Amino acid sequence: MSSDSGFDIRKIGGRVGAEVVGVDLRDVSDGVFAEIKAALLEHKVLGFRGQDLTDDDQIGFASRFGPLTGAHPTVPSVEGRPEILSVDGEEGIRSNHWHTDVTFIRTPPKITTLRALVIPPYGGNTLVANAATAYRDLPRELREFADRLWAVHTNDNDYIRPARTQRGDEYHQVFTSRKWKTAHPVVRVHPDRGERGLFINGFAQSIVGLNSRESQAILQIFQSYVVRPENILRWSWSPGDLLIFDNQITQHYAPDDYGDLPRKLHRVTVAGDVPVGVDGQKSYLIEGDDAAHFTPTAGAA
Repeated sequence: MSSDSGFDIRKIGGRVGAEVVGVDLRDVSDGVFAEIKAALLEHKVLGFRGQDLTDDDQIGFASRFGPLTGAHPTVPSVEGRPEILSVDGEEGIRSNHWHTDVTFIRTPPKITTLRALVIPPYGGNTLVANAATAYRDLPRELREFADRLWAVHTNDNDYIRPARTQRGDEYHQVFTSRKWKTAHPVVRVHPDRGERGLFINGFAQSIVGLNSRESQAILQIFQSYVVRPENILRWSWSPGDLLIFDNQITQHYAPDDYGDLPRKLHRVTVAGDVPVGVDGQKSYLIEGDDAAHFTPTAGAA
C-alpha cells in the first residue's frame, strides 16, 4: 500500500506486520509520522530496513510516540544512555520465551523499538504475535471466560534464564533484585483502538483466585491461541534494521538458535498507561512500588 506521502507500507503477514519502505527515520515530517503511527496501530509491528540509526536517532524517533521509559526497572542501561537497554546475547540476555515487555509493573511500556547492531549469520530472528487476533480466534465460551479473569504478572520467575550459566544466573539475580507482582486483566482493551487482546505472557504466572496448577492450565490454553503460526511475524534481522511494535497487544520472542555467536540489539521503550479490562477496571499492584524510577506514567490513576 502506497501512502499519501510517497512511501510504501507493505504487509508481510496476513494478520500482523508490515514493512515500511522509502522512509529515512532521521528525517520524518509530521505528516509522515502520523501515517507511520496509524500503520503501527493497524499492523501492530512495523519493520524498517537499513536505517543505520545512532542511539540519538533511535531515542529521537521513539520519543515522538510519547515520553520514554528508562532502560529497565532493574537492569542497568547502556552507559550514559538511561533510555537504552542493551539486548546482548553474549551477556546472557536471551529472551527465548514469549513475553510482553515489563508487564510485571502497573504501567508497562506501550511501544517497544529494537535496533540491530550485531546480527549472527544465521538464527537470531525476532518473532512477534498478534494478541488481538488470538482473542478473536477463541470460541465464544472461552472469550467470555477470559473477559472475567485477572492474572498476576511478576518478574520473579525463570523467564530470562535460558540456561544455567554463570552469566545467565548473574543476570537473573539483577533482573529480580527488586520484585513486583501486578494483577492485570487477561483481556486488555486497547486504549487507542478499543479492540480486545489477550494480555498474558511469560510474566503471567497465575490467575487471581486459582491455584498454581489450575492457573497454568488456563494460561496455557489461552497462550496456545496467541502462538498459532498465523498470528506470528518472523523478522529476519540485518544490521541497521529497526523494528517497532505495539507492546499493549503483542507478544514477542527471540529464539536462542544462534549458538555462541554474537547478537546485540538496543531497545528503547515508550511509557504506557494502566491497562484496563473489559469491565473498565484497572490493573493494580500486589507487591512492589509504582516503578517511578523507570516510567514517567508511574502513579497514574
